[in-house]
Amino acid sequence: MKVFVVGSGGREHALCWKIAQSPLVKKLFCAPGNAGIAAIAECEDIAATDVDGLVRFARRERIDLTVVGPEAPLAAGLVDRLSREGLKAFGPTARAAELESSKAFAKALMRRHGIPSADFQVFADPKKAMAYVSEHGAPVVIKADGLCAGKGVTVASTEEEALAAIEDAMVKGAFGEAGRRVIVEEKLEGEEASILALTDGSTIAPLPSAQDHKRAGDGDVGPNTGGMGAYSPAPIVTPEMEDRIIRDILVPTIHAMNKEDRPFMGVLYAGLMIGKDGPSVLEFNARFGDPETQAILPLLSFDLLEAMMACVEGKLDRCQIDCAPKHALTVVLAAEGYPGAYEKGKEITGLEDAAGVGGALVFHAGTRMVKNRVVSNGGRVLNVTGVGGDLRGARDRAYEAAGKIRFEGAFFRKDIGWRALGRGRSNSMAEQSEEFRPDGGGNTETGRKQGG
Repeated sequence: MKVFVVGSGGREHALCWKIAQSPLVKKLFCAPGNAGIAAIAECEDIAATDVDGLVRFARRERIDLTVVGPEAPLAAGLVDRLSREGLKAFGPTARAAELESSKAFAKALMRRHGIPSADFQVFADPKKAMAYVSEHGAPVVIKADGLCAGKGVTVASTEEEALAAIEDAMVKGAFGEAGRRVIVEEKLEGEEASILALTDGSTIAPLPSAQDHKRAGDGDVGPNTGGMGAYSPAPIVTPEMEDRIIRDILVPTIHAMNKEDRPFMGVLYAGLMIGKDGPSVLEFNARFGDPETQAILPLLSFDLLEAMMACVEGKLDRCQIDCAPKHALTVVLAAEGYPGAYEKGKEITGLEDAAGVGGALVFHAGTRMVKNRVVSNGGRVLNVTGVGGDLRGARDRAYEAAGKIRFEGAFFRKDIGWRALGRGRSNSMAEQSEEFRPDGGGNTETGRKQGG
């Protein structure tokens, strides 16, 4: 088979890495790719948002399966366009991808079909949104309706924070068209987790659970990011809890999409809050999560490409979905200034040393090659994954490997996995962060910066 992966991040590197293991692969392409992906796939200089260019390439190369990584091309209808050309693609149509591209649509769908989620109101007028917040107070969650690369959500502890978030999105245009409408949502309490499931629109095959770390700094402080690390599986998702999530959330969502003539095929990602009353949906994504994918895929013991083809062909029920009884933890190495402004072009060293750590994998995110040198090319630069028999072993491998990589201004969180590793302990978040730091202590600044 000729396989074409669309995207350029750590998620796409992990997908290419896993797909390349399939005996079904004859040729693997990626657009636009990155420095790491280029080692295992032929990279094409086509932007992930260039739907016309991607379709032309897939048609010219007679691609057997296109795997769409990011949300933007899904929302733009890449799968629809490929299907009209008679080409197979793994991922939902634009109408189905509205589960992610419009939070207002997703919230309304859940309300109509009784899928557990926080109470909410949608506003297109900033004055009305602000008046609602002033009347109901805080804490409250403000969400931009459209795609914001994981940065359009503000968990406001005070009324002032909520009003500022509404002004940023709706008045100042911080998120462009994506912030034209906002959702004002009640704040749920509990512990977050993620469940990703392959689906052909009728059969659902859940993958190992995961927990992401959104805040930039240790102890879950600082601004929200696209994700600073993840681990899998998440202990909060017990077998009993997973059954409940499948029964109360995943199955009803797939049925709801079918009832509303938006059949969903691909990966359904449910971001959940698990509280005392059970699981509730925080958000849906219409694709593999990032960086959760980098922690989940190393645990899969089945042929992912075969399963993807089965989804496209409506035959997922014939696939055996097996996972190794292991744990994985991913640490994101980011550029100084992320998630705000940051510089690119910083030379990266130590990649071979990191890859040489037993049980460690290095997935490139924001990188490119310049004169045979790997340099930074994004805010989230690298994902270092450790795999082990338990979470502590996976964490130790990930941090050992991450510590061997250098580029100017690099930083990473030192406490990925703190909730799971501290489960059942009485010590505070700060103490857990200190205990689980790879250097065994030291200062408590946000992230660890590296020079050179």
